[in-house]
Amino acid sequence: MQPVDIFDRSARRRHRDRAAPRYAAHDFLRAAMLDGIADRLAAVTRTFADVLDVGTFDAAFAPPPGARIARLDPGFAFARAAGGVHGDEDRLPFADHSFDLVVAAGTLDSVSDLPGALALIRRTLRADGLFLGAFVGSNSLPQLRGALRAAESERPVARCHPLVDVRSAGDLLLRAGFALPVADVETLSVGYPGIGRLLEDLRGMAAGNVLVERHPLRRDALARAAAAFAAAADDDGRTRERFDIVFLTGWSPAPDQPRPARRGSATASLADALRAARD
Repeated sequence: MQPVDIFDRSARRRHRDRAAPRYAAHDFLRAAMLDGIADRLAAVTRTFADVLDVGTFDAAFAPPPGARIARLDPGFAFARAAGGVHGDEDRLPFADHSFDLVVAAGTLDSVSDLPGALALIRRTLRADGLFLGAFVGSNSLPQLRGALRAAESERPVARCHPLVDVRSAGDLLLRAGFALPVADVETLSVGYPGIGRLLEDLRGMAAGNVLVERHPLRRDALARAAAAFAAAADDDGRTRERFDIVFLTGWSPAPDQPRPARRGSATASLADALRAARD
């Protein structure tokens, strides 16, 4: 059975196309994701021949030296500028076992079928291929969420995307069939002089509301949200907003990969070890 879309695919494409011309002025969040992915990739000693960049934005991800790269973006303008393919992450148009490295930075948090997208990514990987992903996770944007709730306390509506926490992200990797899955989180704090500047950044990075059920924000509600956001400001007049970045690492299964020890196969007792440490 096909999952019900919670995100509007057409609106998502339009938001990305509108953001493309001035994206460089708002790319700090994805830049942080790519830095984290680069650090994780640097710790891997193997080489990669064929790479897929999922959610390419401005094609800022640089493949390892000598590797061929294919790029895909759910926005037509980003895909065209990068010389890539226009398509959705949960409808990847690539054959199974086409790549030995897949990178997805900045778009998986707005995919309707995230489990399906991860399963497709794993299928495009060859045996012992590597997946590195990053997206905005739960606990992000607490000031904005709180300000919007305060502004519409009598009749609240969903204005921010549901977000995945780090534990659920690890479970999704397992569900998609990845081996040696790792999910971890890093936090970025950004000071804003007002809610308008934050909303401008979100629009500029194509992170606006693309839920299927969207409702216009009335002008009076926006004014109340701006006041609530400003009330949370520090002494410098800036409100600190939080972005949690969830990083994903997973490998396509292969026979010679290390495997976790079988449950009950330990030859030493943890209790004995703790007693010895106290003695």
